[in-house]
Amino acid sequence: MLIEDDPGIRTSLGRALGERGHHVTCAATGLEGLTFVMEQHPAAVVLDLGLPDVDGLDLLRMLRAVSSVPVIAATARDNDEAIVRTLDAGADDYVVKPFSADELDARLRAVLRRAQAAFSSPMVVGALQVDPATRVASLDGVTLDLSRKEFDLLAFLAARPGRVVSKRELMAQVWDQPYGGADKTVDVHLSWLRRKLGETATNPRYLRAVRGVGVKLVEPAS
Repeated sequence: MLIEDDPGIRTSLGRALGERGHHVTCAATGLEGLTFVMEQHPAAVVLDLGLPDVDGLDLLRMLRAVSSVPVIAATARDNDEAIVRTLDAGADDYVVKPFSADELDARLRAVLRRAQAAFSSPMVVGALQVDPATRVASLDGVTLDLSRKEFDLLAFLAARPGRVVSKRELMAQVWDQPYGGADKTVDVHLSWLRRKLGETATNPRYLRAVRGVGVKLVEPAS
């Protein structure tokens, strides 16, 4: 997904990335790009921060509220402060304008490799192990009896240990429903998952709720 308001850059960069093996969809505004990400779940986003309808950093935060898609930010600012703000807002990488299609292609391939590795290798958090390849989760060496959605939810959180994930993001990524109805569905599945992990909401070990924000998967305190 390429979000770029300049028609010349949008056309030439989209064509160049297509020639390098990427299937590219373009958006001229931030809100158009945000809608596409929520509905179509692209593999990665290239985001121009200088958009006409919404500040690029604000759009980054909006994207992070609903999606974990890798984002490469394109910025004209190359000072450390601007780069740190961009990464803190949720970008996985950045390119400084002007940049070549070859550089962007290399950075895209790098973030896609990292994303693929995160969802293909077994993930270990404390005594909990989650293997996306075999769809098996175990705790203290004992296989957990999880439903499909329970496993998807656990795997999504295990791929982001220590990171607070919003219920809206869980609905968009785990249930493929970016709009509404998040709280009850997520809460019910978290309750079932807690029971199978041997914990409760009042006495959590792995699943820690952050009031008004979301939930995170953490290694239990010793």
